[in-house]
Amino acid sequence: MSGIYLHIPFCKQACHYCNFHFSTSLRYKGEMVAAIARELVGRKDYLPDEPLRSIYFGGGTPSLLAAEDIGLLMDTIYTHFNVASGAEITLEANPDDITPAHLRLWKDNTINRLSIGVQSFHEEDLLYMNRAHNANEARNSIEMAQEVGFHNLTVDLIYGAPTTTDEVWANNVQTLLALGVSHISSYALTVEPKTALEHLIRHQKAAPLDEAQSARQYEYLMKVLTTHGFLHYEISNFALPDHLAVHNSSYWRGAPYLGVGPSAHSFNGQSRQWNIANNAHYLRAMSEDNNWQEAGEGVLFEKETLSATDRYNEYVMTGLRTIWGVNLQQVEQPFRQHFLENAQAYISKKMIHKYEDIYTLTTKGKLLADKIASDLFC
Repeated sequence: MSGIYLHIPFCKQACHYCNFHFSTSLRYKGEMVAAIARELVGRKDYLPDEPLRSIYFGGGTPSLLAAEDIGLLMDTIYTHFNVASGAEITLEANPDDITPAHLRLWKDNTINRLSIGVQSFHEEDLLYMNRAHNANEARNSIEMAQEVGFHNLTVDLIYGAPTTTDEVWANNVQTLLALGVSHISSYALTVEPKTALEHLIRHQKAAPLDEAQSARQYEYLMKVLTTHGFLHYEISNFALPDHLAVHNSSYWRGAPYLGVGPSAHSFNGQSRQWNIANNAHYLRAMSEDNNWQEAGEGVLFEKETLSATDRYNEYVMTGLRTIWGVNLQQVEQPFRQHFLENAQAYISKKMIHKYEDIYTLTTKGKLLADKIASDLFC
């Protein structure tokens, strides 16, 4: 179930809540695409010798790429990797970048799944978040994608903003249901360090977030989507049967993946590594004049070899977030006993459900997922 993630580090403007790595200057976009292509070639042996099940263009805003940029990267992947027939190939796209012409070009470049960053269909929400699109573009982008033939869509929504009343939130969810979207990713608005939102709240120029509101809106989301046949297969992700995300499911189930581009992460089962989160340094490291493969660690990326404890903690963290849960048969001693002893209190509180050797979070437990996982760490 190997996959490739390509981090495209460019955006038109900075959303107030975002702490991902990106630049609002597109000046070096061509050089960046060429550098990412070189990294793909240089790291072609990182993954196991098995067909790629998924390719994911993330960022940043990959929908800013020209058709020839996507074509170069896809040609590089198909030349140097074994791509499975019918592999899931996802492009993250902002609503304001979606036009019939762009949609057809993406399809021509073998993109078969779109992740549309709608976040809200409410104008006040979008202004609060400093999104580049408006409410009309949010809805129209989905309808255009469907008309061109993109039926494998996932749409992002954000809840918990001061502008997102319960009525607005219900309307956002119902709008997606009416549009027939098959996969929904939904996240609570959070205040990340060094973001514009953190600055605005700290200087009392924006209202602080309300945890009770976020919990209430998350509970509404879970209730409504599961009632409409969606599988709540990961804390933030809901899908109709047969529409679970292949790429992200691989992350959560511990499959190896290769990440290329500035700040991209990779995992091979035994270690994790992450590229430098600086466009200029990345381009310098990846320039044709530098032998970055010899320099490697410390120049292009940092690396961490995972201990047995690290692997256990990661398995607990990712497993509990999903419908597949934590399978005790995959947990070695002494971690198995540690897990059993510490999970019992949450089983008693009906926050963890036990079925044979599988432990999953209940609806009640999902509201405290991070705390529960932390308490089960070794």
